Amino acid sequence: MDGMGSTILICAVLAVICVFSVRSYIKRLKNGCCGAGGDGVKRIRPADREIAHYPYTYRLKIEGMSCKNCAIRIENAFNEQEGFYAKVDLGKKSALIRLKVPAAEEMLEQTVSRAGYQVTELEQLTPRN
Repeated sequence: MDGMGSTILICAVLAVICVFSVRSYIKRLKNGCCGAGGDGVKRIRPADREIAHYPYTYRLKIEGMSCKNCAIRIENAFNEQEGFYAKVDLGKKSALIRLKVPAAEEMLEQTVSRAGYQVTELEQLTPRN
């Protein structure tokens, strides 16, 4: 009977592991890879949403994004700062960053890096020097 009790205990533990795995998988399907631990990432909008107020534009190629939550995290890293308006294109793995005043390219790269991603290319689109 002792062997039977051990078998039942092992089966119960395996069943619990399966239940948690399926729940995590369902969340991952619904929210993307980064949302597996809970709800999706809440998007932060820039305070000023009038694009004409942002004369400086940069395009960044970004490595490491794999889902919509990754893209939102990068947008949020910029949009939570005054004077930035960011839009990320997950398919192209790029971000269009608009600014009210010029910024050092290193600062743009650091913002992406702090969000957990890497800039592989940076191009100033407007105004050109």
